[in-house]
Amino acid sequence: MNLITTTDELAAACSRLSSHPFVTVDTEFLRETTYYPLLCVAQMACDDEAVVVDALAPGLDLAPFFELMGNTRVLKVFHAARQDIEIVWHRAGMIPQPMFDTQVAAMVLGYGDSISYDQLVQRITGDAIDKSNRFTDWSRRPLTPAQTAYAVSDVTHLRSVYTALLADLGRRARAGWMDDEMEVLTSPDTYRAEPERAWMRLKTRVRKPKELAVLIEVAAWREREAQTRDVPRSRVLKDDAIGDIAVQQPITPEKLATLRSLPKGFERSKWGEGIIEAVKRGLARDPKTLPHIERPKPAQNGSATVELLKVLLRMTAEKHGVAAKVVATVDDLERIAGDDDADVPALKGWRRDLFGEKALALKHSQLALVIERGRVVAMPL
Repeated sequence: MNLITTTDELAAACSRLSSHPFVTVDTEFLRETTYYPLLCVAQMACDDEAVVVDALAPGLDLAPFFELMGNTRVLKVFHAARQDIEIVWHRAGMIPQPMFDTQVAAMVLGYGDSISYDQLVQRITGDAIDKSNRFTDWSRRPLTPAQTAYAVSDVTHLRSVYTALLADLGRRARAGWMDDEMEVLTSPDTYRAEPERAWMRLKTRVRKPKELAVLIEVAAWREREAQTRDVPRSRVLKDDAIGDIAVQQPITPEKLATLRSLPKGFERSKWGEGIIEAVKRGLARDPKTLPHIERPKPAQNGSATVELLKVLLRMTAEKHGVAAKVVATVDDLERIAGDDDADVPALKGWRRDLFGEKALALKHSQLALVIERGRVVAMPL
């Protein structure tokens, strides 16, 4: 293991790593008290070397690391890459390319939904990883030997996991399935934190155009505040409070003070003023400028139909050795229940061949689910 604390050392290491067909990559960061993740450590490995980069070392320039992340001749292998990619996107404005996510591959190959790294290593290699340093303070210096050993183990075991999963994808002809799953993960839209799109991450459901307009404006205000202050969104305003504001639409401090989801006295702060102004902007918006929200068509006996589709989905996933959430989500099933032509991944490509056609057949009484020798099976009618 090589601990890197200078730019020259990093440049030399990245030059060596760039001569290999793939490198395994992981990061350690903190974001409990910040909006943007604070990169503390980056670790990488190839067939014959592993390095740990002290990203907080004085004077260290991470440019060679980001250059390697963008080197199209070298495959970057991550596990559960989304937050690692977010760091690279924020610091360098780019997505690592090309890339392979072992958690995605594991789902495609039937290891379960969102399997953890240590569980995957255990199942593939039989090795047990000591996770005791996972939640240590990675910003404290010096790094301890236990921390660096943990960091190294994350990328050295990943080499064996990657090669095993890659071989299995080839044997089962599922490389195309993997490509489909990686599209969202590698799309810049996934990582653009644009205030105007912040409302889309909220699970709050609004019904009226005015409620949606206020929701959009207040969510955008919170996003800008969180970015400016570099604090988590929840430190500015909690999600349930945004939902309450969208429905109640307070335009005075007195009305804002009646919301139980806000701290007492919040209405008298400068942030209270900001919220009220955001509400006014939302109420002033032309409804024609609002995004269209597609609502699922209601299905006759919809909830019962969705429950049957869930059984078919579980049965299909178990039969073919693939995680159910890769094939279809509950939202997909609800939309299929109401619309044969629903614009959902489950009715496209390999998912339609594997599950979608059967789902439509079940919906239209062309397929039955029966229990045969203790197992649910599908039977054409």
